[in-house]
Amino acid sequence: MSPEGTTGGPAIVYCHCKYAQVLPAATKEAVLRRLCDAGLPFEAVPDLCEASARRDPALKRLASAGPIKIAACYPRAVKWLFAAADAPLDPATTEIVNLRVLGAEPAAATLLSTALEANLPAGKVTASDAPGAAAATNPAES
Repeated sequence: MSPEGTTGGPAIVYCHCKYAQVLPAATKEAVLRRLCDAGLPFEAVPDLCEASARRDPALKRLASAGPIKIAACYPRAVKWLFAAADAPLDPATTEIVNLRVLGAEPAAATLLSTALEANLPAGKVTASDAPGAAAATNPAES
C-alpha cells in the first residue's frame, strides 16, 4: 500500500513494533484501527528496527517520499534507524508520532491531520545518538 496521502497531506507510516514490542499493545491496535477506518492510504511496517537491520530498500523509498508522519517510538530512535539503513529522513518534513508516550486518541488524531509538525532532531546522526547509547554511557540516567 502506498503511504502517499490522497488529501495532499503527508504520507503516513505505521510501525507495528512486532519484535521489540516496546509499544503498548492497546495503543498500537487502536491507532491501527483508526487508520484503517479513516480510509486514507498508509503503509504498515511490521517492525522498523528489523527493517533497519536488514537495510530494507523500503526505508529509502519512504524517506524520499516527501512530507511524512511515522507512528513508532522516540523521534531520535526513528531517525537513527533510518540513518543506519542509509535512508536519512528530512528533519524539516518528518513528524514522528511517539506511540510510547501518546495515547491512542491523540496519536491517531495527529496522524490523520493534514498538518505536519516536524519534530525530528536536527544534526548529524552519530553513534552516541543510537537508542540506548545514553543509558550505556550514563547508567544513572536510565
